[in-house]
Amino acid sequence: MTDSTAYIPADVRNKLNIEMLPLNVLIDQASYQEEIDLTADDFYPLVRKAKELPKTSQPSIGYIKDKLENLANDYDAVISIHLSSGISGTYQALITASNMVKGITVYPFDSEISCMAQGFYVLEAAEMVKTGAAPETIMTRLNQMQKAMRGYFVVDDLTHLHRGGRLNGAQAIVGSMLQVKPVLHFVDKKIVPFEKIRTQKKALKRIVSLFDEDAKTGKSIRAAVIHANRPQEAESLKEELAEKYNNVEITTSYFGAVIGTHLGEGALGLVWYIK
Repeated sequence: MTDSTAYIPADVRNKLNIEMLPLNVLIDQASYQEEIDLTADDFYPLVRKAKELPKTSQPSIGYIKDKLENLANDYDAVISIHLSSGISGTYQALITASNMVKGITVYPFDSEISCMAQGFYVLEAAEMVKTGAAPETIMTRLNQMQKAMRGYFVVDDLTHLHRGGRLNGAQAIVGSMLQVKPVLHFVDKKIVPFEKIRTQKKALKRIVSLFDEDAKTGKSIRAAVIHANRPQEAESLKEELAEKYNNVEITTSYFGAVIGTHLGEGALGLVWYIK
């Protein structure tokens, strides 16, 4: 099980038997369940017309409890992988709900990141379940992956992160004044600047150079280019990297409504791990 911010398409979730807890998005008093009644394609046009910045919230403890009770009818254990506890209370809510449910053992995992980096943990766990791996074996593997997981992104406008309380205020103000496009990443479960760079083009180039360091080793890598309503740019970067390296399995993914609320339209990122 995961939450909606892993942005794993419904057909893949169905094929691999992955359950999903939706986070919520409030746009001009209308509430939506992410990835259920609000897709990324619908979200960005809605935000452009919205009177104020959307608000996001985690699934309620009651909702998670009901989900676990339903799963307990068919399963004795669930591995539940969630977005960083440093930017959302979803992981903690899962732990609270799991203590209220009998008949199913819950193995919670804090991805300490989000989006397709979080999704990679979910896909790996689901693939291991199919081979008959025990939950403890899968949790050990997820902890190993965490040491190898990398993720960097650049936003078009820092005000969303600042207003949403996901980035230090002084950093956002300075960045806006200087038209800086910092490369951002997760450290200690929170979003922080990695390097301050003048333009988005140069910031992306820097992210690719960080990726190159791992890809040049020749080791097998799983990667994803992630975009906030920039599909062509994401596809172009994916093709460029796929052509350059035959040891890289690379896809494109997206920043959906919840993460898109905090990053803003135009954000681009690259996540990967050495397999």
